[in-house]
Amino acid sequence: MKSESKNDVKIGLECHAQLLTKSKLFCPCSTDYQNSEPNTHVCATCLGLPGALPVVNERAIRYGIKVALALGCTIQPEIIFYRKNYYYPDLPRGFQITQYDFPIALEGLVRIESVSGGNGGKEREIRIRRVHMEEDPGRLVYKGTIDTAKYALVDYNRSGMPLLEIVTEPDLRTPKEARIFLGKLRSILGYLSVFDGDLEGAMRVDANISVGGGERAEVKNISSYKGVERALSFEITRQKNLLRRGIEIKQETRHYDEVRGITLSMRTKEFEHDYRYFPEPDLVPIRISDRMEEIRKEIPELPDEKKMRFISRYSITREHANSLTFDIKIANFYEEVASKIDAGLSATWVADVLKGELNYRAISMREAAERISTDDFVSILNYLKKGVVTERGATEIIREMLDHGGKPDEIVRKKGLASIGAEEMEKAVLEVIKENEGAVEDYKEGKKEALNFLVGLVMKKTRGRAEPKEARRLLMGKISKTF
Repeated sequence: MKSESKNDVKIGLECHAQLLTKSKLFCPCSTDYQNSEPNTHVCATCLGLPGALPVVNERAIRYGIKVALALGCTIQPEIIFYRKNYYYPDLPRGFQITQYDFPIALEGLVRIESVSGGNGGKEREIRIRRVHMEEDPGRLVYKGTIDTAKYALVDYNRSGMPLLEIVTEPDLRTPKEARIFLGKLRSILGYLSVFDGDLEGAMRVDANISVGGGERAEVKNISSYKGVERALSFEITRQKNLLRRGIEIKQETRHYDEVRGITLSMRTKEFEHDYRYFPEPDLVPIRISDRMEEIRKEIPELPDEKKMRFISRYSITREHANSLTFDIKIANFYEEVASKIDAGLSATWVADVLKGELNYRAISMREAAERISTDDFVSILNYLKKGVVTERGATEIIREMLDHGGKPDEIVRKKGLASIGAEEMEKAVLEVIKENEGAVEDYKEGKKEALNFLVGLVMKKTRGRAEPKEARRLLMGKISKTF
């Protein structure tokens, strides 16, 4: 049997996703708390007051089954809620209602793109150990960093939110793989319409990391995908440095400080028996196996299926298909645009240009769709195809609409983005050649960068309304005649 290298890394994730229900898991309090004052979405049940009894949210259970089926899990015949006993200020009852021996499902699978060398672009299979439901605790707000704050405030608005916990096997090997897995999981949850990844705190991750077969450390409550990659990178480096110095790694729970980019020890790691699990006496077992086939019919086309259909139907590249199908809103936007104009052109402009502008502005497709409709986007691409605007002009229209709104035709007129005619283009090229004899001579002597310089001057002279490829062609033609 092959022994583990001291540099081997194993990563397992516990992903907590808030389900998109209108009320909390065990009470009728609204889940729309994101922009509310602290402690305004609470009742006796989610505050854990004596005598308040929990009532299960049926829609949350259905959503949990739907996710488990989409992940290829084996659904359990019945579920039982348990009490997980521990004390923390954000847990008003002194216990959390969760699931233990009888979760919703076991043994699923998520396929991700491999980032390891030598795999020939093959996908990696990440096993899902279990999927179960639990209530979210409240939220602690520290005045300062967790290790320096003199006090913390507690907001119970989040207390009782329906959480679906998806636990992986320790199959991930690098921080980048962990980020890719989380992106894929978020994509699947979005397609199922059970989760809104644009909401703050909608997904939080606990990461378990071990190096060289040693004890594992758990890093708690990482709230962003980039944060997961950074926290894991720091923790792997920390553990390797300890091993290099001959220091034994202890099993513990750590906190990731996003501001400083480091993990901090919180407490020694608890074991399952420390939580004294026992069945929740106020909730009866719930049989779910008889609902499975009904819920299975609600599962839509998922990201991998949509990707393969896009490649086959629209003859686009795998890279574009990956990019377009990551977010269901972008996939729907693209498909509507592609139904009205060239699918290949649409793929390039949605996947490369529009997504790039969204990422630069850190806005979601939901926000973008309020500023650029699919009809607007088709109009922009039509302008481009007919030569009304250049690629640079089309990009400028998109930017203007994202930043300030408006309509494509209005922006073209207001900003003077209409492409110039052949006569004006030739005039600009001749002027640039005449005014920059030195650069022309450099190009004749074989300095290719001189041509790029001249093209830039044509673009400047025409205020970006020239097509760069056409400007390059004309420059080369005019200069060659002077040899």
